Amino acid sequence: MKIIAYGIRDDERPYLEQWSQAQGIDVKAVGDLLDETTVDLAKGYDGAVVYQQKPYTAAVLDKLAANGITNLSLRNVGVDNVDADAVKRNGFKVTNVPAYSPAAIAEFTVTELMRLLRRTPTFDRKQAQGDLRWAPDIADELNSMTVGVVATGRIGRAALKIYQGFGAKVIAYDVFHNPELEKQGLYVDTLDELYAQADVISLHAPATKDNHNMLNDAAFAKMKDGVWILNPARGALVDTDALIRALDSGKVAGAALDVYENEVGIFNTDFGSFDAVPDERLKNLMRRDNVLISPHIAFYTKTAVKNMVQYALNNNKQLIETGQAENEVQF
Repeated sequence: MKIIAYGIRDDERPYLEQWSQAQGIDVKAVGDLLDETTVDLAKGYDGAVVYQQKPYTAAVLDKLAANGITNLSLRNVGVDNVDADAVKRNGFKVTNVPAYSPAAIAEFTVTELMRLLRRTPTFDRKQAQGDLRWAPDIADELNSMTVGVVATGRIGRAALKIYQGFGAKVIAYDVFHNPELEKQGLYVDTLDELYAQADVISLHAPATKDNHNMLNDAAFAKMKDGVWILNPARGALVDTDALIRALDSGKVAGAALDVYENEVGIFNTDFGSFDAVPDERLKNLMRRDNVLISPHIAFYTKTAVKNMVQYALNNNKQLIETGQAENEVQF
């Protein structure tokens, strides 16, 4: 059995080598991402393990299949960038890692909220200028707020428990109700109800056609004045222009975004200076004390990286051996 793993970073390599040695399976680690220029490296292998934000296009998948590989294991959750028609046409088996560390993302989300509520970005800037005064930057307390959690999968539930630990009132919305949360009576029937009641909106939904830009002008208009927005999920959930307008008007008090609509090619890149960042809307947000931008790092812990690598390799091994895997994604 031979597996090729694309886009392997230095922080992933030790976990890949650990798994390869323990399993006695040859795994070729490639630093480059899977695309039309690297797909031929997969010739002679039985499966491919990948991680990237750029699309898995039909051209790439067709060529991968022509090279004899139809076992594809993603080291991440989202599959919205995989060409579904090409998957079906070529008979691909695709797996993901649905829960590499829900706690990592949940903890980061709440940490960013606390930074916003306690105005730490403002105090950091003031102190760098020698200003050690308190006023006028008085804080808010999470324990007195209502937090609306959108989507109650593993990550949403992990975040929800942390919010409850702070003493916040929590409400939730999901098309599919978790039985435990149902018993607690946490669900509201519609997003409009959640928007109307929540002081904080915490997004934990996957990106789908149905929820593209779900936080748009119409949605913001239904929210409380001074609402806080948290998005560690997918950039496509938030209409960036609408968010900027809501921040400008004061409808939104602040936001923490670990993802961004146009993050591909921008996040995880060193541009050398702030001015060189090639996205004016992103720079608009980054200039604000009441907006926290992080480059898709909520997942980025040692535990999560190990799980992403080794769970994906386990999935690929299962596909090669049996044609099935527990984390197989249906298209």
